[in-house]
This record gives sequence, structure tokens and C-alpha cells, in this order.
Amino acid sequence: MVFWLFKTEPDAFSIDDLAARPQLTEPWDGVRNYQARNFLRDKVQLGDKVFIYHSSCKQVGIAGVAEVVKAGYPDTEQFNPESKYYDPKASIDAPRWYRVDVKFVEKFNTVLPLKIIKSLPEVTEVGLVKKGHRLSIMPVEENEWHALYRAATQ
Repeated sequence: MVFWLFKTEPDAFSIDDLAARPQLTEPWDGVRNYQARNFLRDKVQLGDKVFIYHSSCKQVGIAGVAEVVKAGYPDTEQFNPESKYYDPKASIDAPRWYRVDVKFVEKFNTVLPLKIIKSLPEVTEVGLVKKGHRLSIMPVEENEWHALYRAATQ
């Protein structure tokens, strides 16, 4: 199992939105960064655990946990001219963008704030604490996952 952090703006899609979906499941689509796309296409696998991180909001931080229930597959929104994620350079034969499906696991009682995340001595490698790392999909080392989870659930 591998661990991840997926960023989302809660005004667009939050941990509560995921919890309200049928079967608690939703495609994680709309990723339009090549490095994040490569993670979704090549690295994120069935059963991986995901922190859902709320960004660009009042309470920035880790809001809960999801699990990957479908590994990377082409994001169909890239083919839809009506979608804000449409990509005219993408084709069914040569998709450019990928997504995974995630399932709600747990919402934390309170969001684990970025300030606390940065203060944890065990957390040094995740992109959130490194200068210039702004990816919406990022790996989390197993020891850091456990430290973050403990901090979020205390």
C-alpha cells in the first residue's frame, strides 16, 4: 500500500461532498498538471490510502481519509467539449489526462491545519512542508502518514 495526499478546494469538492456521494465514491478528475497526472496514471493503485486536503479556504489542512477503489484510467472530461476540463489535443486513442476513483473512509473531527503539519518533527518529506511544492497529488511516506494521522485524530 502507498499513501497519498490529494488537494481539493472545498467550495468545488470537499470531504463532505465525497461522503454524500452514492456508494461514498467519486472519480478524482480535473487534474491538469503533468507530474500529478503521472502519479494518477502510473503510481496510484487500488487500495492506496489518501488524505483529502482542503486548500484555498478558511480552514486549510487535512480533512479526512479516502481509499482508491479504481486505479488510473482516462479522465473522460478531456473529451467533452462542454466540460471546463476539455482538452482538444486529447483523443480516445491518446488520452492526456487520467483520474482514479476514491471512496470516503473517514472525516476528521477538525481539519489538521497546515501550521500543525509543518510543526510535526516527523514530517519533512511531504510536498506540503517543502518550499515550492504545489502539486495537487503528492506521495506521503508511510511514517509521515502515521504521524499525520495520529495528529489528526488526537
